[in-house]
Amino acid sequence: MANLTRGNRLGAWLELVRWHKPSGRLILLIPAGWSLWLTPNAPPAPLLVALIVLGGLAVSAAGCIANDLWDRRIDPLVERTRSRPLADGRVGVGEAIGLLLLSLVVALAVLLVLMGGLPAASRNLCLLLAIAALPPVLLYPSAKRWFGYPQLVLAICWGFAVLIPWAAATGSLAGGWPLALVWLATLLWTFGFDTVYAMADRDDDRAIGVRSSALSLGSLAPLAVAISYGLAALALGLAAGLQGCGWISWPLGLLAAAGMQREAALLRRPNLPRSAYGRHFSRQVQLGGLLLLALVLGQLP
Repeated sequence: MANLTRGNRLGAWLELVRWHKPSGRLILLIPAGWSLWLTPNAPPAPLLVALIVLGGLAVSAAGCIANDLWDRRIDPLVERTRSRPLADGRVGVGEAIGLLLLSLVVALAVLLVLMGGLPAASRNLCLLLAIAALPPVLLYPSAKRWFGYPQLVLAICWGFAVLIPWAAATGSLAGGWPLALVWLATLLWTFGFDTVYAMADRDDDRAIGVRSSALSLGSLAPLAVAISYGLAALALGLAAGLQGCGWISWPLGLLAAAGMQREAALLRRPNLPRSAYGRHFSRQVQLGGLLLLALVLGQLP
């Protein structure tokens, strides 16, 4: 392992949890925001929002570390990932496992604080959801070895970013259609943007022998992404309508939905450089954030 100064080692740890790339962290927190601003209790209490953000960052960090531990022998063979800290030796396996455990401890601490203000039955629900989220989060990186659509597994992981905040805010999952629709919107949006993320690695993944929805869908991938985004926007719009969001949410929501379709259409251009897929991912953060802003403004008195 490379001999690093203290500052360089800290930088390598931050790279391991992807905190040098905020887009990947925001794209997990955005569905949590959709959930919080669509509950019957919206708008949520500031302390609850802060705890959800902290917990989301901790779980995201754990997922990134687990991903790199699974892929530490594959990442050096992929152009986009060969400079990751585990792949190039700046962080050792023991360090990564220690950081993984620390991230899980922080997530557990946040969960315990969240549970402290809930009735006993609600506390049990939040705990069960957190336990249920761990297997897909930790096993998702292996899915590319045995499943042609590993992006569906990631979508299931992202779905817990809706369920846990809803349970924490309301004390139950008795959210009816609004909860079901925001959960479905999150799964569809996640499948779409992660399929695009996988499109950047198609040549490397094909050579290595790992799977992705981008490879499984082939030339239909851009169409599948467009359909996923369209259905996600429709589901979120229906949820907003059922929860009585104000008129201001609709023009912003339509603008975001149109932007997603434009980005999906651009994927059909021939000979796209790898950088185009990274830009697409960043724009999904912006468009998902615009949908969240629409919900926030729609809940104003």
